[in-house]
Amino acid sequence: MSTVLVLNGPNLNLLGERKPEVYGSTSLADVERLCAARTTELGHELSFRQSNHEGELIDWIHAAGPEVRAGRCLGAVYNPGAHAHTSIALRDAIEGVQLPVVEVHISNVHAREGFRHHSYISEVARGVVVGLGVRGYPLAITALVELAAEDGRR
Repeated sequence: MSTVLVLNGPNLNLLGERKPEVYGSTSLADVERLCAARTTELGHELSFRQSNHEGELIDWIHAAGPEVRAGRCLGAVYNPGAHAHTSIALRDAIEGVQLPVVEVHISNVHAREGFRHHSYISEVARGVVVGLGVRGYPLAITALVELAAEDGRR
């Protein structure tokens, strides 16, 4: 049984409290339960993490690359939050360890401020789920599992 890594970037610990008109009222703990249920349905384990610190996220990405190559991890569903628009370091970490990533954003970033329209993470992601609320997480997990199967990593 392989692990699906779900990473959450800055301010996602405030999910359900911060801008509910944009991000909804679902908490990050609720999102973790949604992800655990979907991962279990697909026959895999979940590792769910959140950090407000770029370096910690980079360390987790670096650690996940070898786990994918060893067959213990399928890749990551990653909601980088604002780091999507600012962090070349996170982009380079994903590329550097060749981590399969499905990027997810709760809000439709393309319908928001102009600075949110570009994501450095999208450049190295296998796919992107945008604007579907927290239901995007289980969809991204499904996509990651299916992509891993297509790549022979299941």
